Amino acid sequence: MSRQRKRSSGSSALLGLALASPPIIVAAIFVGFPILVAIAYSLGHVGGLNQTIATIARGQHTVSSWYQQTLGAYRDVFTDPRFRKDLLVTVVITLISTLAVVVLAWVIAIYLRTSPEDQKLRSAVAKLVSGLAVVPMFIPVVIASWAMLTFYARDGFVRSICAHLGLEGPTWGYTMVCVTIGLVWTHLPFATLMITSGVQGVPDSLLEAARDAGAGLITIVRTVVAPLTLVPTVIALTFTAIGTLGAFTVPYFTGPNAPSMLGVDMVSYFQSFNRPQQSVVMAVVVFAVAAVFGAFYVWANFRSARDAGRV
Repeated sequence: MSRQRKRSSGSSALLGLALASPPIIVAAIFVGFPILVAIAYSLGHVGGLNQTIATIARGQHTVSSWYQQTLGAYRDVFTDPRFRKDLLVTVVITLISTLAVVVLAWVIAIYLRTSPEDQKLRSAVAKLVSGLAVVPMFIPVVIASWAMLTFYARDGFVRSICAHLGLEGPTWGYTMVCVTIGLVWTHLPFATLMITSGVQGVPDSLLEAARDAGAGLITIVRTVVAPLTLVPTVIALTFTAIGTLGAFTVPYFTGPNAPSMLGVDMVSYFQSFNRPQQSVVMAVVVFAVAAVFGAFYVWANFRSARDAGRV
């Protein structure tokens, strides 16, 4: 009987693996394999699939056999003061934008959850706020970037209004402030949808029990809502951070020439400077930083599954 159970569980495991294998295989072929090829190119392997780009590249470091490696391209990049400054700017802008997106999404979610339906004005305002929060999802990033640049430029809307009022308005066009606003704008809808759905999924009975025990709004959010909404929050945080790290359109259109974010740097090194190997090194650095956020996402899901008794 035990042997039959073992065979049945083994067959179920193989069946589950077979059902899950197609997306894994597709991801391995179209994502994993190109990553390995790019990393090999950054370590000096210019043959095979890297041969075409290597024939027109400048300032690249090469090796003569497959078992040799060189860190010359990494040395070039990390000894460049511009890259170190751009890396710092990228990390700082990522942290600020991600924090702002998550905080705004949480404020909207809590406001929607606590707005009583019998108060028509407050309920209408809550629905309007939630609707406006997801509007950027339907606006192309290019159009939004140009709109923000026009809005915050030296001769833009903000300074024009301030000039009519006799005030000196700020000029945020082509600055990191405008980049941060643009990144928050583009990533807020997804975070709002994820966190709002998590907050709305908290049972009313738990909230009512907390209120009956005398807990205030902050205590309820901290002890009841936040623990039950951990996974959606981590998903929103992870995807926002990873998307911000590799952002190109918003910093390219609205940011300054220097310092710039690494997404812009990678394109500049690849196209303008004709140094694809150094560009790949920057991509590897971005991938490594993004892996840190990805590990946080995996930890949150593992903790959720462990608390639910699935592992």
